Amino acid sequence: MKENDPKQSRLLLAAVLLAVFVVPSSISGTAIALPWISQDVPADLASLQWVVNAFNLTFACFTLVWGRLSDVIGRKRAFVIGAGLYAFASAGTAMSSDILWLDSFRSLAGVGGAAIFACGSALLMNTFEGHRRTQAFALFGTTAGLGITLGPTISGILLVLSGWQAIFILHAVVLILVLCLTIKLPDDRATDRSVSEIDIIGSGLFISSMFLLMLTLSKGYDWGWRSLPSLICLSGSLLLFVGFVRHIRRTANPVLSLSLLSNNRFMGYILVPVVASFTFVTLLTYFPTYLTGTLQMPASAAGLMMLCLTLPVLLFPLIAGRLAAKGVPPSFLMYLSLVCMLAGVGGLLLGIETMQSVWVSGSCLFLVGTGMGFSAGLVDGEALSCVEPDDIGMAAGLLNTFRLGSEAIAVALYGSFVSSVLTALVAEPLTDFTTAAQSDWVTAIASGNASTLIAELTDDQASIQMSLVAEMLKLAFLTTNCLLLIIAGCVSVVVVLKLRKCHPARPVQA
Repeated sequence: MKENDPKQSRLLLAAVLLAVFVVPSSISGTAIALPWISQDVPADLASLQWVVNAFNLTFACFTLVWGRLSDVIGRKRAFVIGAGLYAFASAGTAMSSDILWLDSFRSLAGVGGAAIFACGSALLMNTFEGHRRTQAFALFGTTAGLGITLGPTISGILLVLSGWQAIFILHAVVLILVLCLTIKLPDDRATDRSVSEIDIIGSGLFISSMFLLMLTLSKGYDWGWRSLPSLICLSGSLLLFVGFVRHIRRTANPVLSLSLLSNNRFMGYILVPVVASFTFVTLLTYFPTYLTGTLQMPASAAGLMMLCLTLPVLLFPLIAGRLAAKGVPPSFLMYLSLVCMLAGVGGLLLGIETMQSVWVSGSCLFLVGTGMGFSAGLVDGEALSCVEPDDIGMAAGLLNTFRLGSEAIAVALYGSFVSSVLTALVAEPLTDFTTAAQSDWVTAIASGNASTLIAELTDDQASIQMSLVAEMLKLAFLTTNCLLLIIAGCVSVVVVLKLRKCHPARPVQA
């Protein structure tokens, strides 16, 4: 497809943006439906949690494979297959009355979602040029931000009006609309590429390695990080990854070309989302618990406070796109993004004693969201412009693997650090007056539900215990975010070194 066909370009952009909205809205909006699902589908808590975990696992595992596959079979064809899988899986999820089938369909939806993200960005790269490409990727970032922000709201409305099945039916309907928009678009498959180029062995090794790693991260705290299942999964992941590296060094058409890893500019850009994972994503996931648990904010007030973090993600991708179109160097905007994210988290930690002030916490959250917004609209386009046209799909897959994998690692580390600190802090003062064990207190405090254990105490005891809980959660928050900020700072240094070391990128022709 050529950019000088405006009708087809608009159709493709609309299809990609619709699909990109559905995937993050599903990630952020499905979790709130779990209590309703549990009423209709008999399941224990662990199986129910896999409604979310199964999607995240396959989503992270398959992005690289879909990216490389799109280079061979065509980006449009791979995107359509992914959208079709997602629509089918969503419809299957809505009709499931058994938890095994429900989790299986959610796994399949994750495979489709991986194709949508990996192939969608590659399609935009292949279709648009110049400032229109910058605008398209700015809309891409804004739409993904909208999906994350509005997902819980849309799901909540559908739960009240109809039921949890309506959430997945809506996903299926939107993806069917996406298929209708793309079905008449011309095929972009390269005539000189053969299906035999697909690296089946490398894909299998990579997926298996990622699956075991993600499984360890999602279940490690429940199993125990030093338990036999955790050690087996982690060792298996490492061995499979070593096998994967040895394989791609020897095969003619690997699923991942090592030349991408030696491309300083490309690596510099794809590490920016890693910084966002250890700052923006962890705050988005866990900061509401801090607001309601330590600061004793009502849920409604905490939700309004979180808008300070999410609203900039809707605005600043477009602003960054306009600045880049006017000649502001994208690398400068990446540096600005890093500074905003690091400074915002640092401000939260330095001002933790005065965080009762709405202005202090709100301003810091807004700064982190601004940093996320500056990079969200530019990273994909700038990173993919650094690679050869035949490798755009592979590069898009690797970019999203870094993005999704780092999010899973950051969230898992946050939960593990918080639980470890609380385990060291929770002692006799909290366990003396109730029958709850130490592990029960750790779980309750980390999830913001300590009031359920304190409710059985007298008023005087409850006041003392709540003060202790607030102090413990504040110390756990401070310790955990300091560690994650150090990691984010180290990655930021690598980003700067990579971008400063590279030469100007040659524009990729569509």
